[in-house]
Amino acid sequence: MELSLVKIEKPEPINFILGQSHFIKTVEDIHEALVNTVPGIRFGLAFCEASGERLVRWTGTDEPLIALAQKNALAIGAGHSFILFLGEGFYPINVLNAIKRVPEVTRIYCATANPTEVIVATSEQGRGILGVIDGQPPLGVEDEEGIAWRKQFLRSIGYKA
Repeated sequence: MELSLVKIEKPEPINFILGQSHFIKTVEDIHEALVNTVPGIRFGLAFCEASGERLVRWTGTDEPLIALAQKNALAIGAGHSFILFLGEGFYPINVLNAIKRVPEVTRIYCATANPTEVIVATSEQGRGILGVIDGQPPLGVEDEEGIAWRKQFLRSIGYKA
């Protein structure tokens, strides 16, 4: 077995969700979940088929995001994994539960805009995702000023009243 790191390539402000599923209809079901949850959402989705033709299956509403998803899915190359890129102004918090409710989805590895590396294991059979390195390690513990900033920030973006 060989371990490798696959860096997710994307523009800085773009959020993505990396997960695993178990069936080819994942592509259509996640698409439906997204457009039914957030009308007008812009996204690109790619899914690595694990048997049969073993193609990267894809869908989306935004051509550059679809291409980004296809490129990253090919780089990861792990069976039944999917990667979903959200357009600017769309966030995982708004769609994550809808994706988790898709019957084929078995795991979410991360939902982030941070720089991310995917830890991939390769064997004679194929490739699998072991986990992710999401962002950077903490530099300390928040103080009262940090708490005040966090609360103000969440209110300024509309997540708290």
